[in-house]
Amino acid sequence: MTERLEDIAAKMMANGKGLLAADESTATIKKRFDTINLVSTEEARRDYREMLFRTDEAMKTCISGVILYEETLYQKAADGTPFVDILKAAGSIPGIKVDTGAKPMAGFPGETVTEGLDGLADRLAAYYKAGARFAKWRGVIAIADGLPTWGSIKANSQALARYAALCQQAGIVPIVEPEVLMDGAPANHTIDRCAEVTEWVLRTVFTDLYDARVSLEGMILKPNMVIDGKNARRASVEEVAEKTVKVLKATVPSAVPGIAFLSGGQSSKEATAHLSAMNAGYDLPWGLTYSYGRALQEDALNAWGGKPENIAAGQRAFLHRAKMNTLAAKGSWKKDLEKAA
Repeated sequence: MTERLEDIAAKMMANGKGLLAADESTATIKKRFDTINLVSTEEARRDYREMLFRTDEAMKTCISGVILYEETLYQKAADGTPFVDILKAAGSIPGIKVDTGAKPMAGFPGETVTEGLDGLADRLAAYYKAGARFAKWRGVIAIADGLPTWGSIKANSQALARYAALCQQAGIVPIVEPEVLMDGAPANHTIDRCAEVTEWVLRTVFTDLYDARVSLEGMILKPNMVIDGKNARRASVEEVAEKTVKVLKATVPSAVPGIAFLSGGQSSKEATAHLSAMNAGYDLPWGLTYSYGRALQEDALNAWGGKPENIAAGQRAFLHRAKMNTLAAKGSWKKDLEKAA
């Protein structure tokens, strides 16, 4: 009996739970490990992720699903238990990143298009067999002088739609992630420019999803928040929440069961504050939660530092961030709860 896509998507959005993005490529996790002077070996990557996945309270009460990298999907914990089984035992759904990265787009200087459609149907069948029930594909849109171009938006949007259709055919819920970068160069755009580009991108994506016959009830949207460029940050928490909700209401059909934000260059606490403000202050047609990588992991990574004796400290840091974000997904996070920790 195959699970319905709608049921998987609903479970991913249930009770303020959110998604842990643990799908860093080998190159990206190396950069993260460099910050704590740890050599990135398969064993180190396994130990780090095992620390997170075995944080029982966080996994059971806060995390509805985990986005894995292919290596991690097939990896086993130190005692031989497959990671997929550890996640399922905690009630968390295994997911998989399926794109092969944003590559420079021919004829479009400064812009990228995400690759990975070739052979994707076969890969999805294998991932489903390995236990994955949702997938993720990220399209990257840069804001700069004269960018983005329509050509770049359209190419990324159509790739997202084709990916989503292939996922649903395979019984896998697609997370559709069009990210308008806050930290692309020169990252000095205003929040209004971000709102304008985000609206343009989301309108295009939903048109292409419709044309590709993607069932909106069986997908999750993973967008950026509407926020000013990293080198121009002035917008208040309230302004980010207000402008993000306005753009989403103008572009995202209410049939979509949930929106799980990426943190995209925000600090851990900023990402939490913005999410909470949206859930507390607005009447919304869909659930809003988190799908954070760095904003859930950074404190845990630093507390662990690659040392076995610091695993408990790393797990405490991860649990704290997971709890804060689940409160934010219910609109009840407060700044003083951060200090209490």
